[in-house]
Amino acid sequence: MTLILAGVAIALLALWAIFSFNRLVRLRNQVRTAWADIDVQLTRRHDLVPSLVAAVQAYASHENALLQTVTELRGQALSSHGPARLGEVEASLEQALGRLLALKEAYPDLKANENFARLQRDLVEIEEQLQYARRFYNGAVRDYRDGSQRVPDVVIARTLGFAPVEFFQAGEEPRVAVKVELPR
Repeated sequence: MTLILAGVAIALLALWAIFSFNRLVRLRNQVRTAWADIDVQLTRRHDLVPSLVAAVQAYASHENALLQTVTELRGQALSSHGPARLGEVEASLEQALGRLLALKEAYPDLKANENFARLQRDLVEIEEQLQYARRFYNGAVRDYRDGSQRVPDVVIARTLGFAPVEFFQAGEEPRVAVKVELPR
C-alpha cells in the first residue's frame, strides 16, 4: 500500500512538473511572439524615416540639426538590443519625429506635398500599431513573470533556466510638447 501511495505521489509530482513546464514554455513563447510584433512595427518605422527625412530636407534645408538627430536616433535604434535600452532610444526617436512632422506648420509647401502627407499618414498608422504591440508585449511579460515567479512554479522555472525578461518602456523623462520655431 505504501508503495502504491509513493507511486501516486511521484506520478502527481511528475504531472505537476510537466504542466508547469508546458505553461512556462507557452508564456515564454507568447513573450517572444509579442516582441516579434514590436520588432515588425519598429522596422516599418525605421524604414520610413529616410523617406520622411528626404521629403523634409527638400523643403526645409536649414533644419539640418533636426534631420541629423532623427537619422542618428534611427541608427541607434537599429543597433540597440534589449527592450529597456531600445525603449529609451525609441522614445527619443518618437519625440524627434514629432518635431519633424510639426515642421509642416512652418512650411506650407511641405504641408501641401502629397508624398509628405502619405508618409505622415503611414507614420501615424505605424505608431498606432506600435502602441498596441507594446501593450501586448508588456502584458505577455507580466504574465510570464507572474508564472515564473509563483510558488511552486518558480522551482521549475529556475531549475530549467527560464530567464527573466524586461518590459518595453519609454525613458523616465517626461514628454514635452513639440515646439516649432519659424525661421526669421
